[in-house]
Amino acid sequence: MVERHLGLAHHLARRYADRGEPLEDLVQVASLGLLKAVDRFDPDRGVSFTSFAVPTILGELRRHFRDRGWAIHVPRDLKEAALRVETALKRHAGRSPTPAELARETGLDVETVLEALEVSGAHRALSLDAPGASGGADDERPAIVDTLGADDAELARARDRATLETLAAGLDERQREILRLRFVEDLTQSEIGERVGVSQMHVSRLIRTSLTRMRLAAQARPPRPD
Repeated sequence: MVERHLGLAHHLARRYADRGEPLEDLVQVASLGLLKAVDRFDPDRGVSFTSFAVPTILGELRRHFRDRGWAIHVPRDLKEAALRVETALKRHAGRSPTPAELARETGLDVETVLEALEVSGAHRALSLDAPGASGGADDERPAIVDTLGADDAELARARDRATLETLAAGLDERQREILRLRFVEDLTQSEIGERVGVSQMHVSRLIRTSLTRMRLAAQARPPRPD
């Protein structure tokens, strides 16, 4: 029975081939619906297998779009409304019906039709690597991900620099200069000693003392809000 009616499953799957789902996936879903139809079919009811299988397969395809064909979470009732609106739109090839017309054809209110039209674009998410909307040819436009904002690490550094400047203000001029030479210009302690006219050991002691004073001052400050 399955082998004899696989062509029917393929035919029904192709009805939905223009909704963004790969045809191979739709064929698998339709084939699963065919298997369910074979399992549930009762020949004693006097109905042909084809008449019984078609709504079963179509129901499986519709459930696939309702439950798995969305890139984001959408309430189930809104999914069903979107599918009804999409079906109605196909009957208006060549022109765009008004929301009021769609409401009459689907039995939905106008507000629900408008919501359904809005969420219809949620079936598939656009890749962040796709070219952006503005610019020239696709290969000339920056990818969407390159146009998105991000956390600016310099903001945190600016706040830290302001804190350090406040703490360093409690040191004398020579201590501040030694810290600048060590941590800004990245000089060795020996090079700093030659620059300011003291020994390397004295430079080491001054750096250690300065950092200890700054650390204690920082610990005494009230906690900074996030």
